[in-house]
Amino acid sequence: MTASSNAASYFVDRHRQERSDKIAFREAAGKRRSLSYGQLAKDSDLIAGALRSAGIAREERVAMLVLDTIEFPQIFWGALKSGVVPVPINTLLATSVYEAILRDSRASALFVSVELWPVVQAAVQIVPELKQIVVIGGEAPEGTISMAEFMAGADPLQAVTCSADETAFWLYSSGSTGQPKGVRHVHGALRATAETYGAQVLQIRETDVVFSVAKLFFAYGMGNAMTFPMAVGATTILFHDRPTPDVVLDILRNEQPTIFCGVPTLYAATLAKLELAAKPDASLRCCISAGEALPKDVGRKWRDLWGVDILDGVGSTEMLHIFLSNAPGDVTYGTSGVAVPGYQLRLADEAGDEVEQGEIGELLVRGDSAAEGYWNQRDKSRATFEGEWTRTGDKYERDPQGRYIYCGRTDDMFKVSGIWLSPFEVEQALVSHPSVLEAAVVAVRDGEGLEKPKAHIVLKEGDASPELAAELKAFVKEKIGKWKYPRWVEFAEDLPKTATGKIQRFKLREKDEGGGL
Repeated sequence: MTASSNAASYFVDRHRQERSDKIAFREAAGKRRSLSYGQLAKDSDLIAGALRSAGIAREERVAMLVLDTIEFPQIFWGALKSGVVPVPINTLLATSVYEAILRDSRASALFVSVELWPVVQAAVQIVPELKQIVVIGGEAPEGTISMAEFMAGADPLQAVTCSADETAFWLYSSGSTGQPKGVRHVHGALRATAETYGAQVLQIRETDVVFSVAKLFFAYGMGNAMTFPMAVGATTILFHDRPTPDVVLDILRNEQPTIFCGVPTLYAATLAKLELAAKPDASLRCCISAGEALPKDVGRKWRDLWGVDILDGVGSTEMLHIFLSNAPGDVTYGTSGVAVPGYQLRLADEAGDEVEQGEIGELLVRGDSAAEGYWNQRDKSRATFEGEWTRTGDKYERDPQGRYIYCGRTDDMFKVSGIWLSPFEVEQALVSHPSVLEAAVVAVRDGEGLEKPKAHIVLKEGDASPELAAELKAFVKEKIGKWKYPRWVEFAEDLPKTATGKIQRFKLREKDEGGGL
């Protein structure tokens, strides 16, 4: 342990002498600025002092609607140093959601990238708790100040001393059910994930260069692109915009990351792109995936093309990062692997009793990175956090080798002909068809009121036609069983997803119930 349990002391200040000139963050677009570890330490000291000067007291919240630029780590660590609680927010939401989050968190200040000001402007005008609005990267509109103005004249402030159990930051869960919840994390949780998944699965080292398509505002991206690299003094490539396959390939070519952190959708789309384009020379040594379970064929094709496995894993905002994963040299596609060292897992039935091997149960996890609970949602906290155990809402079964096989979300599972059906199993079969890029399967009631599977399909090639729909039904019958095939097939341009890449099946169910058949 360091002298203080303030996470900023470990992740930032420890590097002042050891690697002051080493680049911590490098932007791959826009102004293409770099930020060294030494400069980050100085800048975060100044931001901590500026927060104190602005009257933002310890334990008050500051909202961060900030793109993936070098200001994100400056503000986040500066807030922790001052004892203020940063609340990074999804940059892809609507005005009404921003208003709800700002009201719920009762944020005293808001840091916002100038590009995002138009969508949040109306929301801030009706949130009375906001004392200060700081605009990043452009001219400050009326009623706000620029980042330069905010920091002008501030005295540096060293990291306040605090307990590892003190609240450090909040994250609002993206929620596959569409209702964001404020998840409260402590200082010790950041180091816990770095010392478990970061050190023991990712095996990150100082010489690594990391690129994460998952943004810094949610748990997966925060670990990938900030705390894991900073734990060892590595370098992160930041990209502020939407990561398309073209962007990914350009960054792999031009920035030469050694670790790539993706999501299944983008892996699949990049593979589809490479069917028509040349593969760039790259320096990849490790690739990881989370957000949704990785289809088998996507993992195998990626490995065959790049010579590097994708380490598919499962995490959550509540647990801060991945706690169940495949590992280097021990990858079985079609499974989520085994417990990350430092975590314990169990599968439970609806009564809370542990299920036998080969039976489906809800996944519960125990580990030091678990959140304190949800803000202002006591009933949901009690339903999710059961002592040392956290309910994930994911349904799994365990194979004879002890590996965990994803079956779907608790709310997504349904019975067909009296037998439990895993939507993910049907989706896996569908995406193994050469014409299918993505698939989502939900339950729909037929004319007799019985639930049957319906598939929503995004194509990568071929025309959306009744003939192709029939072909896909027959394909699934042959691949996984006659009773599991989708009774209906609907083609779409895209599927609704959270910021973490999770398919929002509830939106598809709502659409189907509203007459989408």
